[in-house]
Amino acid sequence: MKYVYLSIAIIAEVIATNALNASNGFTKAMPSVLVVIGYCSSFYCLSHALRFLPVGMVYAIWAGFGIVLSTFVAAILFKQIPDIPSILGMALIVLGVIIMNLYSKNALH
Repeated sequence: MKYVYLSIAIIAEVIATNALNASNGFTKAMPSVLVVIGYCSSFYCLSHALRFLPVGMVYAIWAGFGIVLSTFVAAILFKQIPDIPSILGMALIVLGVIIMNLYSKNALH
């Protein structure tokens, strides 16, 4: 269940972040409501994942995959296509999360 909570936290954060972009500075009602619901849901699920998993690992996974997925969604919805340095940076973030999980004594396994 801990990984389900973490997965929901990531998805909710991605929805909220892209809704924040669509809210146009909180001037559009529906995206603004999605921002609040998304971030509240994300933090709620994140708090449940943290009951069972180490904070450093959870935060690295949540933030890292949130960045990558938010960028992917923004590329589709808002035509914000990442350039090569952005893609390289995100690859390094994912690599860092993988290294932490494989070699850290605080790993999730």
